[in-house]
Amino acid sequence: MSNITWPDLSAAQQPLWPDSAELARAQAILETLPPLVFAGECDDLTQKLAKAAAGDAFVLMGGDCAETFVANTADSIRARLKTVLQMAIVLTYGASMPVVKIGRIAGQYGKPRSSDEETIDGVTLPSYRGDAVNGLDFTAESRVPDPMRLVQTYHASSAALNLVRAFTQGGYADLRQVHAWNQDFVSTSAPGKRYAEMAEDIDKALNFMTACGADPEEFRRVDFYASHEALLLDYEKPLTRIDSRTGNLYDVSSHFVWIGERTRDLSGAHIDFASRISNPIGVKIGPSTTEKDILGLLEKLDPNCTPGRLMFITRMGASKIREILPNLIEVVQKTDHPVVWVCDPMHGNTQETASGHKTRILDDVIDEVRGFFEVHHKMGTHPGGIHIELTGDDVTECLGGIGGVSEDDLTFRYETACDPRLNRVQSLDLAFQVADMLAER
Repeated sequence: MSNITWPDLSAAQQPLWPDSAELARAQAILETLPPLVFAGECDDLTQKLAKAAAGDAFVLMGGDCAETFVANTADSIRARLKTVLQMAIVLTYGASMPVVKIGRIAGQYGKPRSSDEETIDGVTLPSYRGDAVNGLDFTAESRVPDPMRLVQTYHASSAALNLVRAFTQGGYADLRQVHAWNQDFVSTSAPGKRYAEMAEDIDKALNFMTACGADPEEFRRVDFYASHEALLLDYEKPLTRIDSRTGNLYDVSSHFVWIGERTRDLSGAHIDFASRISNPIGVKIGPSTTEKDILGLLEKLDPNCTPGRLMFITRMGASKIREILPNLIEVVQKTDHPVVWVCDPMHGNTQETASGHKTRILDDVIDEVRGFFEVHHKMGTHPGGIHIELTGDDVTECLGGIGGVSEDDLTFRYETACDPRLNRVQSLDLAFQVADMLAER
């Protein structure tokens, strides 16, 4: 890193670190630590995303809204991983299409906020910006930004990635596990029953393939990639390294990183950073996005029109997706850029209840995905994937779905550190509906 010079550009949504010397010490430590991922793995993901750009694969990105150090346990990681793998099986089976599996995991410890401060009962303190910056507890001590939390983020991410690799490569992701994964509360729900029927068909197919000479090891492992928002540049830059094979820069904190809606300023530091690394990257695209924005992002982030390099993650809201998205797709269609289009149906559908809880209604989430598919069908383009905030736990944070989580249920298990997430039953319900949308195409 010592021979990499970064430009002095304005960076939005950065913490107000109280001690610059302590920040420098944390970054010096990060510079010496081993990579969390390898450049070759990032290149493999780019190749898989190229298939999604061409209409030959579908992307499933899912995981926690904001990871926390205290929830970085084996049980929590396994539950989230299992939920994403179950969704991927449903999508693969229902759509007869490969699914690229990417987790919001091992790095999603920073969060953008609308204000630097928040006030509760007349007390004003710095806003919680994720465990990578400060603590969730509303106390003066907890809310002081601590640069050494960046080092703790690295170690928490390393532990999570080690577990994910062990699970996905050591037999836990074996397709023959599909029945075992259903022996809990999901099996009593409508999606669970449909999943059990699908599992029977998969068993028959696997038995047939094995009888025909297929290697059983092919069913035991899956490729699973890590992703997070490249928000905290004080964390990302020390973990950006020169690849010895190619001489190119890679952000080795994650296979895939995205730039958020609040930080995608074309003249800002985040877009400049993303333009310099060779990882596949995404950009969140909201309803205020203009034609000029799209063209600028294409030129800055994908100058060589590389398949699989750039993903646009739309976050419009169910009421706006059908109106706004067609014009943006048309802008890209007039260029040679092979963009992967992915729908984030979560962030544009957040609302606040009378009790003060942020929530999302599953029907709105599904309607935005449906609108996403309808627009792509009309435009002759491929709806390349979905980006979902979810958990493997039986939380009550989003309303609706099988079992009918209501406003009265929100206080029962509202556990998120930031935004509301789909629980496992809701996630599986969504997966079946998306699989049906893919099959209809």
